[in-house]
Amino acid sequence: MRFIHRAIEKQLLKAFRNFPALILTGPRRAGKTTLLQKLFPRASYHLLEDTDLIARVRADPRGFLGAMKTPAILDEIQNVPEMFNYLRTRIDQSSRRMGQWLLTGSQDAPLMRGVSESMAGRVAVFQLLPLSLEENPAVSMLHGGFPEALQRPSTARIWFRSYVQTYLERDVRAISSIRDLSTFRRFLSLLASRCGQILNKTDLASPLGLSVPAITQWLSILETTAQILLVPPFYENFGKRLVKSPKLYFADSGLACHLLGVETQRMLSLSPFRGPIFEGFVASEIVKHQINAGCRKELYYFRDQQGLEVDFVVPLGNRRLALLEARASATVTPSLAVSLNRLARAVSKRYAVEKKVVHLPLREGDPAASVLSPGVRAVGVKEIFI
Repeated sequence: MRFIHRAIEKQLLKAFRNFPALILTGPRRAGKTTLLQKLFPRASYHLLEDTDLIARVRADPRGFLGAMKTPAILDEIQNVPEMFNYLRTRIDQSSRRMGQWLLTGSQDAPLMRGVSESMAGRVAVFQLLPLSLEENPAVSMLHGGFPEALQRPSTARIWFRSYVQTYLERDVRAISSIRDLSTFRRFLSLLASRCGQILNKTDLASPLGLSVPAITQWLSILETTAQILLVPPFYENFGKRLVKSPKLYFADSGLACHLLGVETQRMLSLSPFRGPIFEGFVASEIVKHQINAGCRKELYYFRDQQGLEVDFVVPLGNRRLALLEARASATVTPSLAVSLNRLARAVSKRYAVEKKVVHLPLREGDPAASVLSPGVRAVGVKEIFI
């Protein structure tokens, strides 16, 4: 598969020139190693997964690092978190040398604990998610954005099945002492059926015979490993009672389709989950755009108890907001602008607002932009930030 340029490349190159180390986190198979090896072809490469190598590193970490040619890529460094202390020492001994250590990890939270405790101020931190539509036009609701699933779409079902198994056996067990993996698989499928809904932990716990604390822990694992997005509500003092729980989406729509048994484009078009999957696809594209641009993840939804609801609220900076409705349809009508206009009026004293309905064009490549009502545009996913 030819190398696909990633939108985050400029951020990584800038950090390489200005920091002694950078760390790239994200889900397995998102393309972290491929990206670093392409951007920094002269860097030596060390995969910290082999048990013999890990044992050697732990037996003599100073010797291991001292013999290493820099710049060096240390892949899956979360497997040897004790290395952070020794890396900090090496960095401090050569504090003027930039771009020496390129680290990757698939487990965001455990990795970040090591960084915050040992290397604060010495490392630039980034996250790489699967491919976005901006990066590759082959990205879709059905197949998502994982590079290997896009490379061979005819075998995507097999790839996702293997990915889930590998993810369960490696990342989940590395973070938690979960023993009943069959229940965890059922939990994943149940979670996929709740895409686009407000998170209700009791509703998830009951059919699985689990406690709410167990569900909380498992959700945390999925969020930690960048498998799900929990989109919080947008808070403002509107004098109304607002819903306070997050909405749930899978970070990759291809994985969500796999867990729901949706295997073909026709099955997706007829699926009752088509709308929520599209919402999740839009949410993921927004988050990827923000992260790839070097910005923090900022995505919200709005719902009050009087029935006003807007799918996504995206801060744009300088007291500006984008209000978005997501519809998995080629047909959009002015009625879809009603909620956007109502919320826009409610926040007009605090924010300047852009209002858009994001929908599917009739055919691949068709333009989607049009005006639904004054100030409200209908756009395709690619045009969200145009």
